[in-house]
Amino acid sequence: MSSQPADRICFVTNGTPEADTAAARLKARYGDYTLETADVVVALGGDGLMLQTLHRAMKTGIPVYGMNFGSVGFLMNVFSEDDLDTRLRAVQRTRIYPLSMEVVDTSGNVQTALALNEVSLFRTTYQAAKLQIVVDGETRLEELICDGALLSTPAGSTAYNLSAHGPIIPIEAPLLALTPISPFRPRRWRGAILSNRAVVKFITREAAKRPVSAVADNVEFQNVLEVTVREDRSRGVTLLFDPGTSLEERVLTEQFRY
Repeated sequence: MSSQPADRICFVTNGTPEADTAAARLKARYGDYTLETADVVVALGGDGLMLQTLHRAMKTGIPVYGMNFGSVGFLMNVFSEDDLDTRLRAVQRTRIYPLSMEVVDTSGNVQTALALNEVSLFRTTYQAAKLQIVVDGETRLEELICDGALLSTPAGSTAYNLSAHGPIIPIEAPLLALTPISPFRPRRWRGAILSNRAVVKFITREAAKRPVSAVADNVEFQNVLEVTVREDRSRGVTLLFDPGTSLEERVLTEQFRY
């Protein structure tokens, strides 16, 4: 086995002793580069670390390969110190694109963030949120009384969206999932599947009385008045998986779990 990898690797970890120890051994064996000079990022941790790393890598354009040191590890490969250079040459690639979120808060401030999984709105007090939902300029739901709502990418459809009883979307499908969180009225509304070209606006009703926060992955804004979300195809990031374990395969498999 060659001692030199095919790519310049940047190793990142979730900060646990086990992951840090493994990273030290991998760096000694395969070298280590900064994010700015590497060809690929290898992330040692769980899905939370992977999501953070994907956001960082999106700015540089380099792909990300994860090895699981977390709990679920849906986005991660099996950990092994051996043959990393060979594994990186044999990977299957999946390109995913973020949602762009623009928030107007109750003070009139405008802020933006990107989400690779989902944009979520949540009530922040004991009172339910009241949301008006507008799709491509047309009001589709005058008032949703709920704990919140979310708009998910295909990559994020197996995460919080699935826990909120939203649909799983194949990775290559040009679709987004609009899913309510604990809807009270209309009680039977279970959400919608939208084109990835759709522009979705959430308007908070009674915002002073029923404050709402908006979250794009791990970026949160408080006291939102309007939230506009659309897919941003001008940006993207590439995930790397071992053969036979691609993200497409994982999402398909998830649909047959019970």
